[in-house]
Amino acid sequence: MAMRLRTLLGDHACTSALKDGSIKSDLVTLDFAEYSPTNKGFKPMVREQAFDVSEMAIVTYLMAKSFGKPMVLLPNVVLARFQHAHAVYRAELGHLKPRDLEGRRVGIRSFTTTTGAWLRGILANDYGVDLNSIDWVTFEDAHVAEFRDTTVRAPEGKAIIQMLLDGELDAVLGEKVERPGLKPLFADAAAEEKSWFAKHQVLPINHMVVVSEALSNEHPEAAREVFRLLRESAALAPAASPRFSADEMHRSLEMIVQYTAQQGLIPRAFAVDELFDGVTRTLR
Repeated sequence: MAMRLRTLLGDHACTSALKDGSIKSDLVTLDFAEYSPTNKGFKPMVREQAFDVSEMAIVTYLMAKSFGKPMVLLPNVVLARFQHAHAVYRAELGHLKPRDLEGRRVGIRSFTTTTGAWLRGILANDYGVDLNSIDWVTFEDAHVAEFRDTTVRAPEGKAIIQMLLDGELDAVLGEKVERPGLKPLFADAAAEEKSWFAKHQVLPINHMVVVSEALSNEHPEAAREVFRLLRESAALAPAASPRFSADEMHRSLEMIVQYTAQQGLIPRAFAVDELFDGVTRTLR
């Protein structure tokens, strides 16, 4: 009888064939939990080990690992994108450059979001922005309960974009919004992204997949089968969907680990190999 696994996976091009039943397994059956948006399920996974298999924001995973949470990374990427377009500011401020964020109030859903960590890393390392000079305003706590958030919390009931429009914030990271009164921080985001990729040869990873430590330790064949199913489902996705070689994945993970450590979200920069265990490290 197939082993039933509590599973959290969002609706992505790379998971479509798996979620619609086109790809099946004799070894495991994935019982999909419904969370909308999917990231609402990350907190119960981190705090309660609610799933055997779970999509997971990579920064949340890094933070969870630093606190010894019993999860193991699989080398399966389900969401990756360039980040430059996810930063906006109030148009009445004129023409802001990245360093003009210094000394201003910048909103972000949670200080620990993966998009936020990527953008802060880009701002600091590619544009020389002093992140400590910014007054960060957040709206949610971290998925990892043990993390001590020192940012200013927005008043209860306030919405991030409305605060920006009302002048209570100067800029926002992590939101891609086109509406009157707002401007993108990077006026030609596509050009910035192309230039950034030419420099770093990295496509930023947002979400990967983890399995419980117990599953990997006690049922390694099931962990390997989950990897196979995800890999085969991704292979059926449209050609434009992100695909990562082992080297490309390593470069992206190495960069986000460095950014996350620089920003104090984890106490040290892990080696990429440390993110996997004896079972998942060998999967290709």
